[in-house]
Amino acid sequence: MLKIRPFLLTLLFLFGLFLIPTIAMAEEAAAAVNSGDTAWVLISAGLVFLMTPGLAFFYGGLVRKKNILSILMQCFILLCLITLQWVLFGYSLSFGPDIKGLIGSLNWSGLRGVGLEPYAPYSATIPHQAFMIYQCMFAIITPGLILGAFAERMKFSSFCVFSLLWATLVYDPIAHWVWGVGGFLRNMGALDFAGGTVVHINAGIAALAAALVLGKREGFPKRISPPHNLPFAVLGAGLLWFGWFGFNGGSALAANGLAVNALVVTHVATASAGLAWALLDWKFSSKPTLLGTITGAVAGLVAITPASGFVGAIDAIWIGIGASIFCYIAVAIVKTKFGYDDSLDAFGVHGIGGIWGALAAGLWASKAVNSAGADGLFYGNPGLFLIQLKTVLITIAYSFILSTVLLKLVDMTMGLRVSGDEERIGLDLTQHREAGYTLLE
Repeated sequence: MLKIRPFLLTLLFLFGLFLIPTIAMAEEAAAAVNSGDTAWVLISAGLVFLMTPGLAFFYGGLVRKKNILSILMQCFILLCLITLQWVLFGYSLSFGPDIKGLIGSLNWSGLRGVGLEPYAPYSATIPHQAFMIYQCMFAIITPGLILGAFAERMKFSSFCVFSLLWATLVYDPIAHWVWGVGGFLRNMGALDFAGGTVVHINAGIAALAAALVLGKREGFPKRISPPHNLPFAVLGAGLLWFGWFGFNGGSALAANGLAVNALVVTHVATASAGLAWALLDWKFSSKPTLLGTITGAVAGLVAITPASGFVGAIDAIWIGIGASIFCYIAVAIVKTKFGYDDSLDAFGVHGIGGIWGALAAGLWASKAVNSAGADGLFYGNPGLFLIQLKTVLITIAYSFILSTVLLKLVDMTMGLRVSGDEERIGLDLTQHREAGYTLLE
């Protein structure tokens, strides 16, 4: 018995050497999770989630009444489809261990290794899964923006296949280039705080490709009726504005001053853009319109997105005004001149607004706002504007070429567009066998 005791003491000593550091490491990991930061990011994920139903009502109110359910269904199915894509492999492709600056590896597929502890390169004070699910909401809404260009004329089955391919081959690589550790645009110094390049330029350019590949709606432009339910569109715009506080403010990934700045400038830019568009309507169309005002507000939201973590409130006013001017020109003049049918102005608002916002970050970014960013042209650093310009051009080229290829591939294999009869009847009945409205005789 006495001979066994030294052995037991030695065993307990060795066990203690192993256990105490393990407990200390666990406590250190637990301490690294900041409850306030985590709560803010989870709330922000919920706000960004709400933007997809908001987009559904915004777009749904703008189409003809025979197509409203098709818009709602397309947005809702993306919540299901892209979530699964993201968990299975999309997150890993976007943010996983880098492969030559171009794409993430599949090491994190199925969320393998994406746990509840922080992952310092992305989420120093929040669980890694909190960052993952927050980014999932961005991946969901981005292909939703594209559908505004081909509303009322794409087959639902083709929409699902195209959206899945586009998310995998276009969104995920660009997200890695700009936001992923090792991404070549990130390493070049490109600034995109919350998705002006990854989300809005990317989706807007894909929308232009879709409008060109599918062609015009029957009767465009003379026999296309105005928005069937403008109050729905206003509701959607309000939900987008509300959700955007999480879109931009949450991108600070912490409940701190940077999140406050992002939220403030988001609101200021949106207000200035909505007012500017109303004044443009008043000047050139004799009356300020509600449709114009909410369109301007969305343009302001788009434009401030890439710069929201790098600019102050006064600079945000100019970004909002510029968004309305440039997007108004694209919607009211350029689209009319070239005759393409961007049904709900996805390119005119998100593409043009995103381009302006990315370039505006190169003009007004200031390290006084965010020391982790850079100074822009107006603060003595013209190099940042050139980086932003290069980033915009690379994104435009990649998104347009790949989106066009994917659209044509789906068209050759499945057919993209509904038949003429189906288009005249409406997508609600022909694609979903449902009607948004019931008329009582």
